[in-house]
Amino acid sequence: MATHNYLTKEGYDRLRAELDDLKGRGRQEAARDIAEAREKGDLSENAEYHAAKDAQGLLEAKINELERSLANVRILDAADVDTSEVRLLTSVKIKNKKNGKDLTYTIVGQAEADLKQKKISASSPIGAGLLGKKVGETAKIKIPAGIMEFEILDIFV
Repeated sequence: MATHNYLTKEGYDRLRAELDDLKGRGRQEAARDIAEAREKGDLSENAEYHAAKDAQGLLEAKINELERSLANVRILDAADVDTSEVRLLTSVKIKNKKNGKDLTYTIVGQAEADLKQKKISASSPIGAGLLGKKVGETAKIKIPAGIMEFEILDIFV
């Protein structure tokens, strides 16, 4: 049974555009690179040809990965998200009980996780530990460095 890949509409559109680009422009460039390398002589000793073939293999692997991901996608709409507890697409303001710092993260599917944008995956240790918590509750989350405790201050979209 396939697991679902949860994405926002924007995340889906981004992955779809990336897939279309790889299948179009990416494949054309790979074919051109192979053809150019092939013209340079004996293929058994042609490092450029082998590098171009390796790059083509990596391209096809990336295309397959994106196709699998998009085949099981479920698009979530932030307008439909219940903010009574931490769920996918909710933003959560938390307080690190050890150092007193407030942090705000948005819980997203793995394909959209980006720590620089304060988007963490629901399958990450912190994301998974926050899921299902309500305002006022404390999440005790096991991470490689030990146990962290976060107080849930606010949940919003």
